[in-house]
Amino acid sequence: MSPSSGTREVRTAEPSWEPRDPTVPAPPSRPRRPRRILRRLFGLVVLGVLLLLGGLVAGYLLVDIPAANATAVAQSNLFLYRDGTPIARDGEIDRENVSLRRVPVTVQHAVLAAEERDFRGSPAVDPRAMIRATWNTLTGKGRQSGSTITQQYVKNYYLGQEQTLTRKAKEFFIALKLGREKTKDEILEGYLNTSYFGRNAYGIQAAARAYYGKDAHDLDTAEGAYLASLLNAPNAYDVAVHPENRERALARWRYVLDGMVKEGWLSPAARAAAVFPAPQPARPSAGLSGQRGYLVQAVEQYLTEHAGIDDKTLAAGGFRITTTLEPAKQDAFVKAVDEHVTSKLDPDRNPTDRHVRVGGAAIDPTSGKVVALYGGVDYTRQFVNNATRRDYQVGSTFKPFVLATAFQHGAQTQQGEPITPHTLYEGDNRRPVQGWSGPYYDPANEDDADYGEITVRSATDESVNTVYAQMAVDAGPARVRETAVALGLPAGTPDLTATPSIALGPATASVLDLAQAYATLANHGRRGTYSLVEKVTRDGEEFTLPAEEPRQVIGREAADTTTSVLRSVVEGGTGTAALAAGRPAAGKTGTAEDDKAAWFAGYTPELATVVAMMGQDPDTGRQMPLYGALGQPRINGAGAPAEIWARFTREALAGVPPKDFDLRLMPGAEEEPPFGEAGTEGYEGPGAARPPHGPKPWAPWTPRSTVRGEPGGPGEPDPRADPRRQAEAHPAPGPQARAPETAGHPWAEGPGPGGPGPDAAAPPIPAPAPAPVDGLGGGPIDGTGGGQLAGPGAGPIDGTSDGTAGAPIDGTAGAPVSAPRSP
Repeated sequence: MSPSSGTREVRTAEPSWEPRDPTVPAPPSRPRRPRRILRRLFGLVVLGVLLLLGGLVAGYLLVDIPAANATAVAQSNLFLYRDGTPIARDGEIDRENVSLRRVPVTVQHAVLAAEERDFRGSPAVDPRAMIRATWNTLTGKGRQSGSTITQQYVKNYYLGQEQTLTRKAKEFFIALKLGREKTKDEILEGYLNTSYFGRNAYGIQAAARAYYGKDAHDLDTAEGAYLASLLNAPNAYDVAVHPENRERALARWRYVLDGMVKEGWLSPAARAAAVFPAPQPARPSAGLSGQRGYLVQAVEQYLTEHAGIDDKTLAAGGFRITTTLEPAKQDAFVKAVDEHVTSKLDPDRNPTDRHVRVGGAAIDPTSGKVVALYGGVDYTRQFVNNATRRDYQVGSTFKPFVLATAFQHGAQTQQGEPITPHTLYEGDNRRPVQGWSGPYYDPANEDDADYGEITVRSATDESVNTVYAQMAVDAGPARVRETAVALGLPAGTPDLTATPSIALGPATASVLDLAQAYATLANHGRRGTYSLVEKVTRDGEEFTLPAEEPRQVIGREAADTTTSVLRSVVEGGTGTAALAAGRPAAGKTGTAEDDKAAWFAGYTPELATVVAMMGQDPDTGRQMPLYGALGQPRINGAGAPAEIWARFTREALAGVPPKDFDLRLMPGAEEEPPFGEAGTEGYEGPGAARPPHGPKPWAPWTPRSTVRGEPGGPGEPDPRADPRRQAEAHPAPGPQARAPETAGHPWAEGPGPGGPGPDAAAPPIPAPAPAPVDGLGGGPIDGTGGGQLAGPGAGPIDGTSDGTAGAPIDGTAGAPVSAPRSP
């Protein structure tokens, strides 16, 4: 078309892109979903931050600084016996506020080194520390507060000690406000005046008086560091109350001093010259005199360890605590100790008597309730509770746990023989243990005595260390440890190590710990909840106490067979003084290394009781041997501890008819038949190679009853006629070293009721009896595990240890008998 026509020529535009070849597949489209997810996440984060900021602002505006909490006007705690009669009142707060300028700068620095070293330059709250503490708590690294000093002050003064999210949120906002409204000096002063230091002391001034008998402004650097250490664990780090925790307290004290050096607050030279400042003994109020203070202390420890009530909350007061303790049994314990120990002490004439301490605990095996505790002569004079302390070796009172382990697991000797009460072991002194892959071990017997072949029952009667070390290997040291813990010893008991020596009792359990374990044996291996407290209320609200269903921790046959063997210890072994209780009993004596403690642990079907005598220097707190105490060359479990046990048990169960043990013995543990055919005494044919063992038919004890250590019964040979006994009658001057276990001789373990002292001169040998006896009024016995040992004048004796025939020896003519001793 021509231009003159007035029309425009329409031209096809060239495409600006190249058309896609239809034969080529289209490229995949770029995914858009992740981008949308990221946008949404970002939006949620922004929303969360806005909500968090809004919450913080709202919390800051809504939470006001409250008035001081009730700790400032705290009530006392009321402790009651099981029948509702009062024991004591405790918990009145000791506090005297002081200004910060009256607290030495070095003491202030010690507190900061212990609690928050960057206090002066840090904010009132530390979110990172709170998150870190929460994470450590959730991951099992221990509960941590993550709180600054400001937050702790808020908790102490304005709030409380409860661990709740609500309280933590309030603490956070109040701390923020205080950080803006108060100076660092004001906050530190408030913290020092409200913190709990133990000994019922609130504030640095009360703590200075309680621990060092001086005012806060007179404290030196070392003393301030120790008081700062207490803030971490006020009661546990009090080394005067818990000497077993001394190393932990020292480690904390050193941590504080090292922190001061690191921060430039203390010179290295002054740090090197610092000496640990031992605190003075606690001086409790007169209202806690006698046994009352020990009972209160034990109950408070039980509540903090088992009932979830921390010591700061308990110290705030207002609790009504009904215990399981029974006043009549408490009185019986005090009378028993007074009769057999306290009344015999004469420290003016005998310096060793100053070292004597006594602890005791009694438990009802069926219910698990602690019915009596004896903590010491007087809480205002001896502050450490001897019933709950864990720093003395238990000695051979541990051996029943080895025995129970062997029975429970069907253990065998190295020769493949099942272990029963009648199994023979080699009992010579210093015999190396066999089958142990660890270091060479050859324990000594008491007085280095050799026993030759001896049954398990007799080895328990005589507390033969070499037999029990070998039995621990045969049963398995790790299994022995497991059994001890299952029966009642705490898993954290010091020196409870899975080695052969575990059998000899180096573990340092408390009297109460050991009573729990023996109560489980008395209850046929069934363990429930051991308790010191029946009920706890505060402001009408009752607290939930720990409880668990009784469970069988070892088989009944294993537990009852152990009881059967321990009956022999009482009726014919080292524990015959316990017969004075006048009822069937089972038990075991024990002696710590160097005679620093002597134990008797035993039970009747109704009551399990443990008594310990301990040696401690009243000035230095060091453990001391008891040689010469009570006027005796030696103190051991068969003496005063067993006598206290018998007197207490007799009085505590007065009016309760004696009941015999209901025992189910394991196969092969039945009592052996008496010598003789068809009940005829004197039979020496087949089956008569070993004497009968096991408890005699029970009869109540009377002052005329014949028991070991009380020679003079009809036809009873006097064990002190042995040459070793004659040598003991004239000992070398000074204390003699001994193995750390129970005595291997009846005279070393002490006399029975009314018997002579352990080193009394040998009396005239009794006249020949008309019939053979076993040393306890029974049938003939074998002195060595070999040939026949008859009574005095009754025929030949095998004086050798290999069982070969020996030359005839007339026991009445005074000729020496070379057998170590009769089982």
